[in-house]
Amino acid sequence: MSMVTLDAPVSRAELWSGRALSGLVTLFLVFDGAIKLVPLGVVTQTLDQIGYGASDSTARALGLITLLCTVLYAFPPTSFVGAILLTGYLGGAIASHVRIGSPLFSHVLFGLYLGLMVWGGLWLRDRRLRALLPQLR
Repeated sequence: MSMVTLDAPVSRAELWSGRALSGLVTLFLVFDGAIKLVPLGVVTQTLDQIGYGASDSTARALGLITLLCTVLYAFPPTSFVGAILLTGYLGGAIASHVRIGSPLFSHVLFGLYLGLMVWGGLWLRDRRLRALLPQLR
């Protein structure tokens, strides 16, 4: 097992793979946050189905939180904090879907899939995270 230090460079392929994965997640979350800010009818209907009520203010608050966490994730100096906050946010989405009995693979685990992409993209592009978790190398 090799140790990764902060001096160890990230290969070009890993860096660009991480940027692409993080970029896809970021684009999806910006879209998700934006449709909650409007808020579109489908957003308020879904909130009502999940048990939060068809509230425009709740949708806007969730949209603002999504966008704030995503901006923190996309900005390299704060990407680790953004990833932690997005993990909590996505965990709440998972819990909400479990509570109402949503389908497992398409709804409940979607937050897990997205969270794995968040951390995978960060791990590929950030040697500081690799130094923190060298056993994953």
